[in-house]
Amino acid sequence: MPQNRNKIINDPVYGFIKIPYNLVFELMEHPWFQRLRRIKQLGLTHLVYPGALHTRFHHALGAMWLTTQAIENLKMKGVKITEEEAEATCVAVLLHDIGHGPFSHALERSIVQSVSHEKISTQMMERMNKQMGGRISLAISIFDDQYPKKFLHQLVSGQLDMDRLDYLRRDCFFTGVIEGMIGSDRIIKMLDVRNDQLVVEVKGIYSIENFIVSRRLMYWQVYLHKTVLAAEQVLIAILKRAKKLAVSGVELFATPALHHFLYSKISGAQFLSNPMHLEWFSALDDNDITASIKVWQSHSDVVLSTLCNNILNRKLPEVVITDKPSSIKEIIKKQKHVAQLLDITFEDAAYFVLEGKVENNAYNSNINAIKILYQDGAIRDIAKASDQHNITALSKTVKKYYLTWYNDFG
Repeated sequence: MPQNRNKIINDPVYGFIKIPYNLVFELMEHPWFQRLRRIKQLGLTHLVYPGALHTRFHHALGAMWLTTQAIENLKMKGVKITEEEAEATCVAVLLHDIGHGPFSHALERSIVQSVSHEKISTQMMERMNKQMGGRISLAISIFDDQYPKKFLHQLVSGQLDMDRLDYLRRDCFFTGVIEGMIGSDRIIKMLDVRNDQLVVEVKGIYSIENFIVSRRLMYWQVYLHKTVLAAEQVLIAILKRAKKLAVSGVELFATPALHHFLYSKISGAQFLSNPMHLEWFSALDDNDITASIKVWQSHSDVVLSTLCNNILNRKLPEVVITDKPSSIKEIIKKQKHVAQLLDITFEDAAYFVLEGKVENNAYNSNINAIKILYQDGAIRDIAKASDQHNITALSKTVKKYYLTWYNDFG
């Protein structure tokens, strides 16, 4: 069995971080966790921000480290957390993203339809638990919000969880978008528990306001950046075209794991019920997709080869974001233009004219509201406690619509 031996990792965001438990170190050594080294945290965002090449592995370790800090702080304030609960919460955070597929959110539901990465994470954790003789049962219970101490789950998944605190700081660091910087240390120091719920001492209210505003800025500047959206739509179109060709009997180069999903019709229920599919999924990472795309750029199918060439050489489509969906007339016009340029059918031109919508909700007071604890013991939602009117405004969901298309292929 691997031993911790007081392992220390030099993290670019936090400096030296310690691996707190032997179990955490053992899970880090598991092939399924090591796979996260080969999955980019921000998908194709590096096509806009060249430094955004960090991985899910980086993020999982960072979130786990913040969890140790949060638990230590809560214990100092008298919150009862056993050593077993502390270890299990760290494990739950460490493994919270283990079910992500290639390029993270970019291809979610493209490879495995109708199954979220959260469900796949749970399934992978349950499989690992069997391999380890039930040693992460408590972690799974906390992850699934089945454990009586609800505040432990809130550290793993909530509006002020360690996942969000890490990815905002880490993504800000690697993209260079300094507007997204948050004071995670101060937020963690201000955490407490009341009525089995995480609360923030009133002294930390301005750090929370900054956290919410920063999250909004990071979504529009990074996560939902229009060029990133355009690149992701091209990648999704590539997988969609490859799947169509595979189903029609065209033989495509693909790594064994990708071949399994291209040439099999797998529903969400089938994926969750057949352990074989999870084994194949656990063998997939960014390299499977990239290697296949590099080969497909020379394929005889014009649609597939053009899309692959475009993503490899960063020839991205035009994109506009508006408050209303594009008209059918406008979409048809652009589709006809592409069909003429590439000498393909009108139907095939749809792979190059793509539409969709995005939503940004920086704070949702209806789901695990962030509670501010006052010195007299009163507790109020941050949206009501804050004297910044924009916090209330940021609790509203903003919807925008995008349209991507190619004017030329030069």
